[in-house]
Order: sequence, then structure tokens, then C-alpha cells
Amino acid sequence: MLSKTKIIATISSLNCSPEFIQSLFNEGMNVVRLNTAHITHDDARQIIINTREVSDTIGILLDTKGPEIRTCDNDEPLVVEHGDIIKIKGAPRDISKNDVICVSYEHIVRDIPVGSSILIDDGYIALEVVDKNEVYLNCRVENDGVINARKSLNIPSVHVTLPALSKKDIGFIKFAADENLDFIAHSFVRNSDDVIAVQKILDGKKSPIKIIAKIENSQGVENINQIIDHAYGIMIARGDLAVEIPTQKIPLIQKQIIKTCIEKRRPVIVATQMLHSMINSPRPTRAEVSDVANACLDNADAIMLSGETASGKYPELAVRTMRSIAREVEINRSSFINVPYTLDDKITDYLAKAAVKASLRLNTEAIVADSMTGNSILALAAYRGDNPIYAQVYNKHVMRQLSLSFGVSPDFIEFDSGSTIALRNSICTLLNRKKFKDDTLIIILAGSFGIKQGASYIEISTALNFKEKCTL
Repeated sequence: MLSKTKIIATISSLNCSPEFIQSLFNEGMNVVRLNTAHITHDDARQIIINTREVSDTIGILLDTKGPEIRTCDNDEPLVVEHGDIIKIKGAPRDISKNDVICVSYEHIVRDIPVGSSILIDDGYIALEVVDKNEVYLNCRVENDGVINARKSLNIPSVHVTLPALSKKDIGFIKFAADENLDFIAHSFVRNSDDVIAVQKILDGKKSPIKIIAKIENSQGVENINQIIDHAYGIMIARGDLAVEIPTQKIPLIQKQIIKTCIEKRRPVIVATQMLHSMINSPRPTRAEVSDVANACLDNADAIMLSGETASGKYPELAVRTMRSIAREVEINRSSFINVPYTLDDKITDYLAKAAVKASLRLNTEAIVADSMTGNSILALAAYRGDNPIYAQVYNKHVMRQLSLSFGVSPDFIEFDSGSTIALRNSICTLLNRKKFKDDTLIIILAGSFGIKQGASYIEISTALNFKEKCTL
């Protein structure tokens, strides 16, 4: 059985055959992630084609690089020891040589004060800025190691004036719109303006793609409420976040962001190194198992695999392991959350809560609901009920976007204006496909006044009664 907590798997162009994607889908993958830091447009297009060949219900998420700083290419990696003095130079088009590390942000010397800490490669190498001139930051190395090309730079507690979007990001966002993808995960979101910058490009392309704001710096945490108000969903990207913010604070930040997202009906993803050891090992560590389980206990909508499926030795096993951990949590606890009403459509909000509470008290086995926009489905998912939500969706984009939401199993049905025949037939097909017993109780959330009017009733009865109604 698939888990209610959704699984995102990163797919690289090096291993993206339809057979491989099918194997991950069979194990429980719901959304494919494309990491634009490592692929071209042609690479991404091939992954998209192969994913669509497997199933049109799989969501596709494209991950932009965002406003980040990285080391430039080099002739050879720089081996450093504690106490060494090296130079940092803002020169995006230069190559690092000798003791000079060139980085992708031109104004780094201007923006970084003496005394600041610089962390390279998610904190693998720590530097302290001891002096600077017009060209270089002179930095003392705090620990032994190797500085490689194209590695991340973090400057905790220092705000640099990077643009929200690079030229590469803009190109990939337009590409995503042209390819009818489902989500843009924008990296290093600092405030609502970063989300709005992406939305403007999508609006210019008349694209229905939804924006997932990646929270991975201190500014993003500080501005989380305004970011949530402008984004479709949130990804808690803990790699860079744990470099910018003291590590011990991350678990509580994760819990608070998830809680806020659920209350505001925003899908929320927990990401970064969840089963990292499975890149090379067939078994995860106990700490990793606990990490995945805690994300599920926190009620995240989705959990994500990166290198485990993009370049790991055991990609199918990693998805299966993640699914089994999530299922173990889900079957051993009731996850109902009594979240406050928030929708402008108070009738839909009230009926959604009533449907979930009824499912708990009457021991029903499924909630079936139709939707054009997905809002009523998001309302149902927010309560984290025990029943799967079988969403009958009249829009293919919305169907795939709901593949990211907790407990939702979406299907596309043709829209029949002013008629309930399409919904009735889809319910009949669903009941037959899922092989519900005749005495199984099912809940229907739907409307009597047309799709645009939203939900207006809930109906509770046995599968047999619904099947008989389908034949009318």
C-alpha cells in the first residue's frame, strides 16, 4: 500500500529511462524533481517525455538554482590546512588558481565585512574574513580540507544583494512553462518579492505552474509568513538552512513551518539528505530512519530524495524504504489535526472538516470529492484524516499538482457542465477499481449547483448504495 505522505524523487539525465521511472513509480514515487544545477534543457525534456510516458498522474517539479553563491571552476582543487590564509575574489567568469578562490558573486568583497564567517560546501570548510581590500577578502582557514569547484558559499547573518533570478533561472522557468510542468521550486527564497519575480514570468507565459518556495536561509525563516501568502507551497531545504542557522534550531523551525503551512492549506515538503547513506548503502542509518519518521510525525505533505535516486546505487530501494517508514508511522497513529477555518468559501471549509470528522467517527474507508481548482481537496488534506482522499479532478494540471498533497489520490475526469453524470460515473469506476466491499462506508463531498459553486453537501453511505446509484 502506498503512503499518504508523498514521495519526491530526483531524476538525473544519466538514469531516466521509462523503465527506471516506472520502477520508482511502482515503489511509491509521486513527483519527479529536476535539478537544474546539473542538467540542460535537452536533458530535462528527455526526463519529462519519459515521465509522461509512464503516467500522466506524476507531478513534475523543476528546481531552480536561485540567488546562491558558488565557487568557480578551477585548474585543480585547493588543499587547505588550519591557519592557512587564502583569498576570495568576486569574479564569476574567472578560474580559481593557487590560493585565490573565485566565486560567482561579483560584489562579495563589497558586501562581506571583516570578521564574517564563510562556509564552503555546506560547512565542510570554514573561513574567517581577517582583512580585505578592493579586490580580495583575505580569509583564515578554520579546518583542514579541500575546496572544490562549483561548491556553495554561505555567509551566516550577512545579507548580500543577490538578484532573485539568474539568467539561467529565467530560461528554465520559461522552459517549464512551455513544457507544461507542474511546479517550480525556487531556491533560496528570502522574501515575497523573490516569489513574485517568478510569478511574473509565469504570468507572462499564462502558465498555471505553482511555485514552491525553498526555505534555506535565515531571511526565508524570518519572512516565512509573507512567503507562504504568495507561494503555493514550501520546501524546507535543510542543507543550506543548517549552515545559515544553528543546527540545533532546525527541528523546531521544521515543526513550526509545517504547522503554519497546514493551517494555511499550503503543501509542505521536507528535504535534504533524508536517506543520504543509501546513495552507497542498501540500508539507511537509524538516525535517517528517525529523520524520515519525524517528518511524517510532523505531518509534512511530502518528503524528498535527492542523490539517493539521482545518482545512488539503490534508487528503487530508497523509495521503498521511505514509503515503508511513512506507512509505519501512518498506520500506528491517527493524524487528525483540528486546523482553523481559512478558506474564503466557508461552506466548503466547513463541509471538508465535517467529512473528515465523520470519517473518523463512522470508520469509513474513503472520501471521494470532485474539484476544478483543487481548493476543496487541499481543505480536506489539511485535516490529515485517516481515510485516503480520492480526488476526481476536472483539470489535468490540478490533478498532477494534487499529487503533492497528503493522502490525496487524484484522477482526471472530463468536465460536463451542469451535469453530475461525469462525477457519478467516475465514482462508479473508482469503487469497482478499488474493489470496496458492498458494506464499506464511503463519504462523498460534492456540489449540487455546478462546479464553480463549490461543495454544497456531504453524502455517507455504503459502496453498494453508491454503485446502485451509478446505474440510474
